[in-house]
Amino acid sequence: MRKYVFDFEEGDPNNKKLLGGKGAGLSLMARAGLPVPPGFTITTDACREFFSPRKKEVDELVKQLEKNPPPAVRDELIRKLWSIIDTLSLPAGLMDEVRDRMKALEEKRGRKFGDRKNPLLVSVRSGAPVSMPGMMDTILNLGLNDETVVGLAHQTSDERFAFDSYRRFLSLYGKIVLGIDDKKFDEAMEKIKEKYGAKSDVELSVEALKELVESYKTIINKEAGGFPQDPWMQLESAIKAVFRSWMNPRAIYYRIANKITPEVAGCTAVTVQSMVFGNMGMDSGTGVVFSRNVANGENEIYGEFLPNAQGEDVVAGIRTPLHISDLKERFPRLYEDLYKNLKMLERINKDVQDVEFTVERGKLFFLQTRDAKMTPIARVKTAVDMAREGILTEEEAVLKVKPEVVLQLLYPRIDEAKAPKPIAKGLAASPGAVNGEVVFHPDDAVEKAKQGKSVILVRTETKPDDVHGFYAAVGILTSRGGMTSHAAVVARGIGKPAVVGAESIKVDYDRKLFEVNGIVVKEGDVITIDGNSGNVYLGAVPTLRPTVGGELSTLLEWADKFRRLGVRANADLPQDAKIAREYGAEGIGLLRIERMFRKPERLEVLRKVILAESSDERRKAMEELANMIKGDFKEIFEIMDGLPVIVRLIDPPLHEFLPKPEEILKEIYEAKIAGASKDKLDELEKLYKRVSALTEANPMMGHRGVRVGVTYPEVYIGLTKAILSAAAELKLQGKNPIVEIMIPQVAIPEEIRFVKEKAILPTAEEVEKSYGIKLNYKIGTMMETVRACLVADEIAKHAEFFSFGTNDLTQATFSFSRDDVENKFLPKYLELEILKVNPFEVIDKAGVGELVRIGTERGKKTRNDLEVGICGEHGGDPESIEFFHQAGLDYVSASPYRILVARLAAAHAAIKERKAKGS
Repeated sequence: MRKYVFDFEEGDPNNKKLLGGKGAGLSLMARAGLPVPPGFTITTDACREFFSPRKKEVDELVKQLEKNPPPAVRDELIRKLWSIIDTLSLPAGLMDEVRDRMKALEEKRGRKFGDRKNPLLVSVRSGAPVSMPGMMDTILNLGLNDETVVGLAHQTSDERFAFDSYRRFLSLYGKIVLGIDDKKFDEAMEKIKEKYGAKSDVELSVEALKELVESYKTIINKEAGGFPQDPWMQLESAIKAVFRSWMNPRAIYYRIANKITPEVAGCTAVTVQSMVFGNMGMDSGTGVVFSRNVANGENEIYGEFLPNAQGEDVVAGIRTPLHISDLKERFPRLYEDLYKNLKMLERINKDVQDVEFTVERGKLFFLQTRDAKMTPIARVKTAVDMAREGILTEEEAVLKVKPEVVLQLLYPRIDEAKAPKPIAKGLAASPGAVNGEVVFHPDDAVEKAKQGKSVILVRTETKPDDVHGFYAAVGILTSRGGMTSHAAVVARGIGKPAVVGAESIKVDYDRKLFEVNGIVVKEGDVITIDGNSGNVYLGAVPTLRPTVGGELSTLLEWADKFRRLGVRANADLPQDAKIAREYGAEGIGLLRIERMFRKPERLEVLRKVILAESSDERRKAMEELANMIKGDFKEIFEIMDGLPVIVRLIDPPLHEFLPKPEEILKEIYEAKIAGASKDKLDELEKLYKRVSALTEANPMMGHRGVRVGVTYPEVYIGLTKAILSAAAELKLQGKNPIVEIMIPQVAIPEEIRFVKEKAILPTAEEVEKSYGIKLNYKIGTMMETVRACLVADEIAKHAEFFSFGTNDLTQATFSFSRDDVENKFLPKYLELEILKVNPFEVIDKAGVGELVRIGTERGKKTRNDLEVGICGEHGGDPESIEFFHQAGLDYVSASPYRILVARLAAAHAAIKERKAKGS
């Protein structure tokens, strides 16, 4: 018979997949001898078995929820899902195991579950294999009823504490198990506080708490038909509720957003743990602490402590907690124990630890440890520092930082020289400076984001149910809560700038506005928040682009040691090349020259080239254009001095540079009305006929790329002359330009041979002779047609390098027009899972990827020194980069702002391959 339940001491700390992160962490701490309240873990196997009878129906409803439907539809789907789950029963034999473990727990604690005089109370908590902070449910103080609450008061000699615990249990049980809207409990609390003149719950007297308990029971009677007094019934229903929380909308949304697949985390475990109480007075409390600062990465204990409270009070942000240093002042010896054990856990787990703890009448207890969610800055700094301290190897440090994290390090910061006075200040919970329109409800954030608007979600405090709004917003602002509140933890985890605990802000949800120091900010108004300083500004404040340095430079230097793939940049302008070089690009993998033609005087000359009716006319216009653009090449080659620059010869369909026929017709009409001369009208008529003749039914598959070079060799002659003349002039100045000329849209080997012999090589000889020097250049092709990949062995006879243009190759392979499919049917394909991912974002390994693999293998078989790279957008996608590493490419080329991502992703790919071979 399958075993579903493990005591903390017998569970395997390394088996998170079975015990969940929380259960594994508790087993680790219990085995290490830390003061952990005793308990047991119900495995993820039990959770999967719980859902199995109606798995197909549940999965179908979850798929629909994953599409993020409108609120009304979402609510109906949730109702259906809940009604199905309510029919499910716990796996056979599970409660028998639970009862056996509860007996052992009674013996360990010297208390009895459900006893009137000496009751044992437990917490029931979720724990997925992958950390999902705040996404699932927890129930505290389970086992209380009208009789055991009296026993608890007698047991602790503290009636106030007993009824405070009871009201907490009633509200959690009502909300989580019975599905009652927590607003009803909040409203009852506010009424009691108002009646007794209390500002916070800790000021409520025992009489007030007893009255509150009765109010809560009335709510439960009205909404759910009554509260179960039987503790065993409470426990069974709580376990079911925690299993059910695996399928709540916020947990589903979190798994989608963080790409947590069923293979990684298929269900949640449940921990049942003996209660320890932080709400027994001012010598008690609860807290969350990190072994290092999760905001900036400094090696200092970081966290918060709330006296006379239970754990949910801290993470919910209902009361603003004290800094952890206050714990040091109150309980210095306890603080030292906490610090010592934190650092021990950090060394064991080889990562910064996020620890929940409770102090009960001066005694410390550990309730949870897990790897901390932290800001990108902290993630990088802690990885590097821990390697320097010997906790991690350099390889392990590199693997600790996900490639996407470095993108978030490039968040802008406030330009202090142009910043106005802030209207408010809170806690800098997650870095980055962003501006956006104010919204007050997470659903509104989602809707406005769909409209393409940048929004900042403003809340008094956030709750787990707000998580969809977090992902839609560019930043989060709350008026309550601390650095370990829900808002702070989730914002750091997903890399969104956040300011929390800005207490001067008064939020009015009904009127959709907030007031601060006499200033009224309404929904739709623009504000700027600075997650680096905690400042809040009215309006959009100018920002600055950060530079790369410090620990990030060190980490990337380590990454560069481990990676095999080179990393180059795609560029249009000199500014792109400057950024690319600053970010560590090893060259330009794709220089698009089309932007050079966009200046009006250049565009006019290019149009002469396109519209020319003779070779001589075209050559003269091309010589003029070459002189115009030579300086652009020279500037970029100089920026990238000593590094290769691949220049793609003209690629787009020629019609893109011409006026549209309908525009010319309009001009003719207007010229006639204006009484234009016959010569002017004849000129326009001639232009209209020429442009109409050049119009193509399918220009993206027509007269473009190498086909222009074959039919109009003068174009390639002029471009080659501009490129190589720029290189020659720099070489004469003592520079070292390394030029690679790339021919696009090749499908037939003879196309390359023709343009090399008729245009590129003769021009190169002419330039070398003119300047009296020998140039360092290569000639290669952009592999972006299916046929080119299949005949790569023949093409390699004429090409010194291949660069896969995976954007066009994806279009050709799927027969998709990207602009059309992304606006029309691709979203539906993704929704129906006909396609799992957008093939223009992540390489299609089975189709496009196979062509890349074939092209690479066949090309290198012909020419073993063939240089092979990729210059499509996939060059900046970590998953695609791993594939290109496996396919044997020599480099990837990405947009300048993804260079850092590519460097790190290439290192990850190499390290993973090495580890796999080693195992």
